[in-house]
Amino acid sequence: MIITKLFAFPVFDFIFNHMVEYNSRLLDRTFAALADPTRRRILAQLANGEECVTELARPHAISLAAVSKHVIVLEKAGLVRRRRQGRVHSLTLEAKPMREAQAWIDRYRRFWEGNLDQFEKYLDQLQTKETKHDNDK
Repeated sequence: MIITKLFAFPVFDFIFNHMVEYNSRLLDRTFAALADPTRRRILAQLANGEECVTELARPHAISLAAVSKHVIVLEKAGLVRRRRQGRVHSLTLEAKPMREAQAWIDRYRRFWEGNLDQFEKYLDQLQTKETKHDNDK
């Protein structure tokens, strides 16, 4: 009974219907790219401004080739943009995929917060009924 009451709210329908608006492939790539700690550190470096691939590789205990592979994953996810000038490849952070991922997360956060608020009200009602029942004895 609690489960059916918990999910019987219009906010669920609203959120479920709007989830299809998001590009699933882009979200999958974004979250997959963010799943790796090295890629998150690369993004943190790029948050300070444009850097070339060799500069990005310096603080990591991995080869330049490994960093390049991480950068390719970030590029495919749309999280970084590469600019070539001769042999130098410079990278900048792209915010759009992160904003879309944050919007997706926010919709679910609102859904769960709304359901938890409703669940709390339901438990309060049960407790009030139980207290009233105990007082009537």
